[in-house]
Amino acid sequence: MEPILNSQLPEFSVQAFHNGAFKTVTNNDLKGKWAILFFYPADFTFVCPTELVDMAEKYDQFKAMGVEIYSVSTDSHFVHKAWHDASESIRKIQYPMLADPTGALSRALGVYIEEEGMAYRGTFVVNPEGKIKVVELNDNNIGRDASELLRKVEAAQFVATHDGEVFLLGWRQTLLLIYPYHPATKTKQNYWSCWEM
Repeated sequence: MEPILNSQLPEFSVQAFHNGAFKTVTNNDLKGKWAILFFYPADFTFVCPTELVDMAEKYDQFKAMGVEIYSVSTDSHFVHKAWHDASESIRKIQYPMLADPTGALSRALGVYIEEEGMAYRGTFVVNPEGKIKVVELNDNNIGRDASELLRKVEAAQFVATHDGEVFLLGWRQTLLLIYPYHPATKTKQNYWSCWEM
C-alpha cells in the first residue's frame, strides 16, 4: 500500500447535507483552499456528536484560517438531515456533512471498516493543491480534539509558506522553528531559533 501522506486527494463525488439543503460535493470543490475531511463512524451515536459540535464551535476559527471542514460518515445525506432535524447539538453545524453510503471515499482514504460498514475516526488535512498534509487515524472509541487540529493546520500552513523550516508548537505563544540550515548562509547545521508570536 502506498503512503497516503503527501499523496493527491482521490477523485470523488458524494451527496452532502449543508445549510438545510442537499448538494453534490466533489474533490474539485476542495481545490484552491485548505480543507479538512473529518470521518466519523455514524450519525445518532454518542461520541460522534461531541466531536462534530467541537468542530462546529471552532468553525469560525478554521474559516478565519481559510479552511473548510467536511464531516464524512457512511450514512446517507437523508440520515444527516434527519439527525440535524432531531438534534439541537447537530443543528449548530454549519459545515457540509458528506454522505458516503457506499464506503467509496472511506475505502479510498483507508478508513473503511468492511465488517461494520462504517469508517474509523480519520482526519485528513488537504492543502490548496489537493495534497494530503496531515493524517490522523483513531480507533472508534478514541475521540479527537478540534483545538489540536487547529494547531496542526496552523503548522501545515506555516511550513507551506516557510520553505526549509520545521514547525514545533509546544504552546500557542511561542513557535519553535528548527532550521536544517543556517538561515543566513544556507549551510546545513543544527540551528534552533525561538520566535515569539
